Amino acid sequence: MSQLRPIDAWYLHHDEPNRSCLQFLREYILAQDDHLTEAWKYGMPFFCYDKKMCCYLWVHRKLLQPYIGFVEGASLHDPDLIQEKRARMKILLLNPGKDIPRKQIKGLLRQMLLLYK
Repeated sequence: MSQLRPIDAWYLHHDEPNRSCLQFLREYILAQDDHLTEAWKYGMPFFCYDKKMCCYLWVHRKLLQPYIGFVEGASLHDPDLIQEKRARMKILLLNPGKDIPRKQIKGLLRQMLLLYK
């Protein structure tokens, strides 16, 4: 019997509805471009474009809501992106109890991919 990879265990570790939200985001991000790959870095799931880290998934410590963190978030434009105390990264906080804003996420991922291409 094979053991789960740390990245797979991370997704399963979360309770619902965060688990389903994070698993959807994982698949949705990877489906946006053939050059996007998944990696386990710094104890979190990262997504890389041609081996360059571009975004990651995490759960907000205080709000307990999933979010997408964009490495070059300072270069992305969307009123819902939050900078907090980060220098270049911004996050898009998601409410797992509501519909996932697919169009908004797709637009942000397109902006992100343009920076890496």
